[in-house]
Amino acid sequence: MVTISRRGADRIRGGHVWVYRSDIVEAKDAAPGALVTVEESGGRGARPTRGGRALGAALYSTASEIALRMISARPVADLEQLVRERIRAAIEYRTRVVENTDAHRVIFSEGDFLPGLIVDRYNDVMSLQILTQAMDRESMREWIVSELAEQLTPAVMVEKVDARVRKLEQLPEKESGVIWADSIPESGSEGKGSSARTATEFQMNGVRFQFDALSGQKTGAFLDQRENYAAAAKYARGEALDVFCYQGGFALHLAEKCTSVTGVDSSRPALEIAEKNAALNGREIEWIEANAFDLLRDYADGGKQYDCIVLDPPAFAKSRQNLETAMRGYKELNLRALKMLRPGGILVTCSCSYHVSEADLLEVLGSAGSDSHRIIRILENRGQSRDHPKVLGIPETSYLKCIIAHVS
Repeated sequence: MVTISRRGADRIRGGHVWVYRSDIVEAKDAAPGALVTVEESGGRGARPTRGGRALGAALYSTASEIALRMISARPVADLEQLVRERIRAAIEYRTRVVENTDAHRVIFSEGDFLPGLIVDRYNDVMSLQILTQAMDRESMREWIVSELAEQLTPAVMVEKVDARVRKLEQLPEKESGVIWADSIPESGSEGKGSSARTATEFQMNGVRFQFDALSGQKTGAFLDQRENYAAAAKYARGEALDVFCYQGGFALHLAEKCTSVTGVDSSRPALEIAEKNAALNGREIEWIEANAFDLLRDYADGGKQYDCIVLDPPAFAKSRQNLETAMRGYKELNLRALKMLRPGGILVTCSCSYHVSEADLLEVLGSAGSDSHRIIRILENRGQSRDHPKVLGIPETSYLKCIIAHVS
């Protein structure tokens, strides 16, 4: 049993699933990652009529500032059954919303009511991230892996380890690696799984990509942009510039419609994979290794012009404390891009920073338009692909913004 404050209880009643450590009144004998019953405190400061009211069940962390992640509004008698049901429900949801791809997010943590678990599928390879004490428990891992194997029959499952998160959750260090292969669980460094193939090929919107589950960022490619790739390609024409191109997601989609495409990124390994992806699709794309801010400044000063520019930077605002700095960065990028667009050009501008709201990004774009004396018409105001579901009451599940605009 964990008792929480009225403030924490009101947050849960409002639809959120997180309770911060500052709202924990008592967590007697709660073990790391344990399933606990959550109750509102009836003590001083709480509404007397709601004192001791049960609020549901949660997964507890002894380390994170997010001490509780609610998993049910009712007591849970059988956690294994609940986890397996949630995995099956997540898979069924994807059959309704995923199309034109064999790569998508299978489980999106709080978005699928399995907080602390991320699962992506790339053709026959699955990539997992375990982000909490609860999801790292041996029994939980067994349930997750066996249910995914039974429902989706992949060739291999790989765990991508985020060392920073494991440290914050006070979990033991470990390396990324194969955790399941060919229907045989991985057991130590020996056995069938340890030498399993982790590379595959997948397609999004008819565009082919190479993928290796043990390389790249997070769980791999940026699947949350998949629908935005296709949307941007609908408007693209002429000469295109993809800034922060990573492994070529936007660039490869634009290449089907544009006369020339240039992709820019500061990561040489990412560009090497992008080049391989271009060859896989028979596309000629110019790849430039450069700092995006420096390159845009030089190109704008040099009078370079394009018909379509994509800005898809990494998260500038990791926390609310650096939001102001992030906004200046977004403003500079968009201002440079607007100066480089020919009349009638298309700007695709994105932010994956949760702390930068849709209104913030629109304000930045409007300010950059005013400074550059350009008229901006919004063609589409988009977010993450539908396999990354947004849950009302949990604003953190809505993080990606993608604006497609016509610039006069």
